[in-house]
Amino acid sequence: MKNVLVLGAGLVSKPGVRYLLNQKNISVTVASRTVSKAEDLIKGFTNGKAVQVNVQDEDQLSNLIEKNDIIVSLLPWVHHLKVAKLCLKHNKHMATTSYVSDDMQKLHEEATKKNLLFLNELGVDPGIDHMSAMKIIDEVYAEGGKVMHFYSYCGGLPAPEDNDNPFGYKFSWSPKGVVLASRNSAKFLENGKNVEIEGKNLFLNYRIDEVKGLGKFEVYPNRNSLPYKDLYNLKDALTVMRGTYRNLGWCDTLKKMVDLGLINEEKKSSLKGITYRKMIADIIGEIDDSNLEEKVAKKLNLETNSEILKRFEWLGLFSDKKVNDFDNILDILSELLQEKLVFKNKEKDMIILQHKFTVENADKTKDLVTSTLIDFGEALSESSMARTVSLPLAIGVRFMAEGKFNLTGVQIPVHKQIYEPVLKELETLGIKMDEKKFKLN
Repeated sequence: MKNVLVLGAGLVSKPGVRYLLNQKNISVTVASRTVSKAEDLIKGFTNGKAVQVNVQDEDQLSNLIEKNDIIVSLLPWVHHLKVAKLCLKHNKHMATTSYVSDDMQKLHEEATKKNLLFLNELGVDPGIDHMSAMKIIDEVYAEGGKVMHFYSYCGGLPAPEDNDNPFGYKFSWSPKGVVLASRNSAKFLENGKNVEIEGKNLFLNYRIDEVKGLGKFEVYPNRNSLPYKDLYNLKDALTVMRGTYRNLGWCDTLKKMVDLGLINEEKKSSLKGITYRKMIADIIGEIDDSNLEEKVAKKLNLETNSEILKRFEWLGLFSDKKVNDFDNILDILSELLQEKLVFKNKEKDMIILQHKFTVENADKTKDLVTSTLIDFGEALSESSMARTVSLPLAIGVRFMAEGKFNLTGVQIPVHKQIYEPVLKELETLGIKMDEKKFKLN
């Protein structure tokens, strides 16, 4: 019997925790600041235990980690390093869904020396994207071919039947991180040239991509794609680009939010007790808020009947409602987005992940290969985001417990010994990539 400690009982935890609890040779302890959340996850299972934990209390956290064999961190990413160092101290394996930070990568040598596996980036994006891409890349190489162009796009969105607000988006977790993505610069390789986009221009550089059966979406570049040329062994590739799917209108709207000054974390005491309308007037330097919509339109170089202004109005930015009790504009905006762009009872979300490969075969013919995942959440049960994030992680942890991975150190799931069994198991749970090949000449 292997003892698995799951740190965190948030929105994406349930499917993965339940998967682990259904394994005969695994006992699961779920630790959460709010113990009732952990209790809900293990309800009905004799091999589950719920405990309360304060991750700021290092002694308490250390004692919990010492008692278990594999430590799963579903905590906010800022806590992963603390957990990882305690795993090194107590010689415990670790798994997360988060990107490998520079500080986490620095632990590779010590983890390797201790014969420990720290498996990261095992969710959906990152995670399923890595595994499904590497499957095709390895197959192309096995047949003597080359990958010349690689595009990989992913997004979490409302299911089409529940896409009923002007933004075309609903948050399945805190919106602040999504909003802050508007500041990210981006780098990618396209047609042999390195492309760099400043954060302020991120949403000016979107493109339109069509997903069969779902229609057209906007795609904006996702941070730095350049390392994936080496990570995925794309030695011949002229294009390596990763991007994020959003519904039409998102990028122009977010760009104007940035231009208006809504992505501002500066603390201001003057925000207390004012209305949204007054806040917007103050932001654009107007003493009074009369004809505010026209003034904002002029500042943003928009027509007064533009869809973007209509979205602002629908959100409540021109209303006389008092702002939420925060001392900065970004938090006020984030809370407002959380109130308005929310999944209601019985509504479903959707994950879209699509890779496109231009392949040059050994005989010099060319193919377009696509690999697509379209996954829908289950109303009243679990979201697609929760399933696609936590199930790959749980499957990986199960195989770690069974000793199936012959790897040590800080790793991501680009190795065949990881991606092959994890993808196969995901298929049994209804999460499957649809692969297609089209001749280009």
